[in-house]
Amino acid sequence: MKSTLIAGVTTTVAIEIDRDRTIDFMGDECRVYATPNLVRDIEMTCRELLLEHLDAGEDSVGSRVELDHTAPTLLGMKVELTVTISSVEGRAVSFEITGKDPVDAICRGKHNRFVVDVAKTAERLKAKAAKAG
Repeated sequence: MKSTLIAGVTTTVAIEIDRDRTIDFMGDECRVYATPNLVRDIEMTCRELLLEHLDAGEDSVGSRVELDHTAPTLLGMKVELTVTISSVEGRAVSFEITGKDPVDAICRGKHNRFVVDVAKTAERLKAKAAKAG
């Protein structure tokens, strides 16, 4: 990890809500941003921010998500997700998250990620796969 990985580092991304990011179970007239896709977009935004501050061979994995999805975002709208590092404790990194579309604040929450060594993680996963048969 680089010395630039500190609390207060932030980024904002704009995401257009395409059909693949919406729910489909209430018909086309009710297509809105699906919560699982919002969570994925948050995780990817946090990961990409972290990658700017990690060394070669490091990546991160999610370990916790706490999210209030407070308003629907319609198909075709854009959202802005802002993620801010709130703390760094060893390899554990916490984020504060907010999101908005052109009309409403759509979410707020927290996300935790853990910085890992990719090669060591691959070895641990191989060992687990061997145990699982």
